[in-house]
Order: sequence, then structure tokens, then C-alpha cells
Amino acid sequence: MFKIPKEEFAARVEKLKELMKEKEMQACLIYGDEYRKENLRYMSNYWPLFERGAVMVPLTGEPFVIAAPEGEMFCREMSAWSDIRLLPEFACVTVPDKIEYPQAHYTSLTEIYKGLQGNEPLRRLGIVGIDAMPEPLMKIIEESFNGVKIVDAGDLLFKLRMTKTANEVACLQEAARIADAGYKLMIQQVKPGMTELELASLAYGECTKQGAENIPFCLLTSGERVNTIIGRASGKVIEDGDMIMAAIAVQVEGYVATMNFPFVAGEMSKEQKEFIDILVAAEDAALSRIKAGANQNEVVRAVKAYFKDRNVTEFDLYPPLHGCGLAEAESPYPDENSEAIFVAGMTVNTDVSLFGHPHGSNRIEESLLVTEAGYESMSKLVRQLSKTWKETATISVH
Repeated sequence: MFKIPKEEFAARVEKLKELMKEKEMQACLIYGDEYRKENLRYMSNYWPLFERGAVMVPLTGEPFVIAAPEGEMFCREMSAWSDIRLLPEFACVTVPDKIEYPQAHYTSLTEIYKGLQGNEPLRRLGIVGIDAMPEPLMKIIEESFNGVKIVDAGDLLFKLRMTKTANEVACLQEAARIADAGYKLMIQQVKPGMTELELASLAYGECTKQGAENIPFCLLTSGERVNTIIGRASGKVIEDGDMIMAAIAVQVEGYVATMNFPFVAGEMSKEQKEFIDILVAAEDAALSRIKAGANQNEVVRAVKAYFKDRNVTEFDLYPPLHGCGLAEAESPYPDENSEAIFVAGMTVNTDVSLFGHPHGSNRIEESLLVTEAGYESMSKLVRQLSKTWKETATISVH
């Protein structure tokens, strides 16, 4: 069973409190919802369904979670913290109407403010997730905490989430294993005549059966639709010789691993093979630059230099690496000028891609753990596909 233990959430809170002291914050509110869940999940394990949520971390005392009435029991089931409080402002994110919940026992932001006035007066309140919070809610918080300086504390969580613990890595590795299983089934069973949706359903079903908590996306396009870059599966019928671009992201205990490797339905053309050759070699160039202590820009420069040598720069649309963890794509997202350094324990995805090329559009995406010596791939399938491709120029999962 893959799970982040309660002790680890407690340790995260203590680390956050140390950072709060440095910033002279007496409390920190970490906001999230179904769609921007990462920081809230990191500090509380709560992931709302169509409602808002937050965890308040006071400098002294235990954290408490703020939820909405319909999700209260679900919150109590998930939360690492037992103190759950309800706010009417946190109800359904898609409904502007005031929804009546006659059995709800609400608190208010004013009551929360008064309760935080303990031994040390509340002078500075940090908020994580300002970029995800609706303006009307932010205005209510400012009014309720009148006289308190409210500051953006997003950088505090950024620091805490940058490197992963053994439990976090284990969740990512399990997510990668499940993604591999779903992807393998698509490669095995793809055939001309089926629709993109039929092919995607194989991955959805297999990943769910294997234990995926959630499948944030399964991008799947074929033929000329690969040029959509991030297109959803459609009712388009896959034809003989269609290149398939499929990127599947699988979530386990909040942690998301993603994989993508090009494959073709039916017979593969010489031009498609040449295109895949470029992507495989470019990913190798990226992988050779990943290790603790190396500058992240070296990965970007190596891939761009290879693409320039192959005269495909015009089809290179975005950097070939980004972080992964509680979001499919998170910091770091280095470019050629980044000064950030790889640190052991960081988790990243290669995302080596070309789009709009005459012979196809696709990407190779693979989740990795940065180590002192280099990296460890979390996807056995991507490693197998890459090795087999270089040896035989075929896509084989056997």
C-alpha cells in the first residue's frame, strides 16, 4: 500500500513553520481545489471534489483544515488533520449561487481570525495558492483579516516540494508502473479501424484496474491529429500507417508520473522511423546531462544543439524537461538560460518533442529520479522501448 504517513505530514508542517519564522508570519493559509490540488494535498492530504479547501498552519498549535459542507465527510476521510471546519464560501466552485446546506455547522473567517490571536498577535498571514484563488474569496479574506498584512507565501511550498522523500518517490514509481501497464496494452492492441477513443479506453481501464487513484489525462491523437500537440482522443478512426501520440498521466496518492513514446498503427514508413530516430537520440542527449550538481540548462542546450544539427529547430516548441510530483508538470521548468542546479532527490520528466515536422509530431516523456550518479528511470517500459528501438528500429513490448 503506497501512502504518505501522518508523521511525514507533521514533519512538513514543522519545516513550514521554520520558514514562516524566517518570514515573520504567524500563520499560513494553503489554498486548493479539485483542479489546483498540489499544495493543499502536500500539507493536508485533502483533495476536494468540486469544492474549495484550505489548511491553516498557525505558528503555534496544530493545523486545521477548511472545507465545504458536501465534502465534509470525504475531507475527514482523507485529511491528515482531525480539526475540520466548514466555510460557506468554499462550496461548489462552478456555482455562483449561494447553496443552502441547512445541516451544516459553519465557522467564519472572522472567527478563524479571532482564534488565531493566541500568545502572539497575528500580524502577517502568508497565503499559498493566491494564483489559484478567485478574487471574491481573496477579498473576503482581506476584509476578515483587517489590519493583518497578507503576503504571498507560495515560495515557501516551492522550496519544500522541490526534492522528494522516499515515500514520495515510491508513490511516483508506482504511478509510473501503472502508466507503463496501460501504455503497453495500447501498443499491443492498436490496429487500423479502431477509434482513438477505443484505444484510449484500453489505457484508462488497465490503469484503473492496476490501482490508479486518478488519470489526470490521456492525450491521444493519430495521423494528422498528432499536430494538435495536446489533443484529446476523439472518434477519429485510426488508419493503417497512422502515427500515434499518446501521453498518459497516472496519479497515486496525489503523485503523478507520465509516459509517452511514439508508435504506429500498422506498417511504419521509412520517414516515420527517421523521425523517431531523432527523438530517441535527442532524449539520450538529455539523459546524459542529468545528475546532481549539473546545471539544468545543460539538458536544454544539449537537446537544442542536437535538433539544430538535424535541422529540425523550427519544430522544437518548448523546453525538453520539467519537474514532476504532485502536478504532472511543476517547477523546475528550465530553459537555456536557467541557473538552477540538479539536486539528488528531485524528480523530473523528460519531454523531448517535435511538432509540425513533415514526417510526424510526437514526444518522449519519462519520469526520472535525480541521483548523485545520474538518474533512475521510473518507467521500465520507456527504457525497454528506447533500447529496442536503437537495436532493431521496431516498437516492441515483448
